Amino acid sequence: MMRSLWTAASGMVAQQLNVDVISHNLANVNTTGFKKSRAEFEDLMYQTMKIAGSITEGDTRLPVGIQVGMGVRPTAVHKFFSQGDFQNTSNPLDVAIQGDGFFQVNVNDELMYTRAGAFKLTQDGVVVTANGYILQPEFTVPPETKNVAISARGHIAALDNMGQEIATAEIPLYNFINPAGLDSRGNNLYTPTQASGDAQEGVPGDTNFGTLAQGFLEMSNVQVVDEMVNMIVGQRAYEVNSKAIQTSDSMLGIAVQLKRS
Repeated sequence: MMRSLWTAASGMVAQQLNVDVISHNLANVNTTGFKKSRAEFEDLMYQTMKIAGSITEGDTRLPVGIQVGMGVRPTAVHKFFSQGDFQNTSNPLDVAIQGDGFFQVNVNDELMYTRAGAFKLTQDGVVVTANGYILQPEFTVPPETKNVAISARGHIAALDNMGQEIATAEIPLYNFINPAGLDSRGNNLYTPTQASGDAQEGVPGDTNFGTLAQGFLEMSNVQVVDEMVNMIVGQRAYEVNSKAIQTSDSMLGIAVQLKRS
């Protein structure tokens, strides 16, 4: 069987994954706190027919050898945590992180991390995410609260109608040595892995930690034009690999016809 069939097939599979990743990025172009991903690939093993530098019959060395590649395979889907654009909502419970860091939330007694700061209140006044996951540390807004103030350094306060603080807390941020190694769990949530390292707690505004912006949301960092260009490139690469399969098939057909003649 011609090796080009399997080589081109691996290229089609790789480009399918590439388009899958791009499609996921585009689907989340308006998702709060979403971070785009990029598929990365590497070439497969090579079949060596002649080794470069080997001695020939004339007692000279081959300047180049003969190696035929066997295709491509995916190595990683890398997530990029660059800053997304800010949207002004004027909602006191909307909080964006300017710089590095994650909020910590409690999901069924498991601590997870998110960049999405679109917080809500439960019927008991507890600050939670849109899915009901409690922001850590837990903060409850008293019934008599007229407004909620959150400073750039993470100080959250429930204010009465006179502007006096009646309940306060501090919102810490958490960072990781390698955020790209976090495990994406859906719902804008991440969990640590051995690749990401353990969560490092810090105060907003300290070194290696961003600050908080009340009344703003961080939007997706997906650039639609870039993704559309990448999709066109992936589509053309998929198409040209399919052409290689068709060419290999035609060559096999010619060999069959020679046998019959």
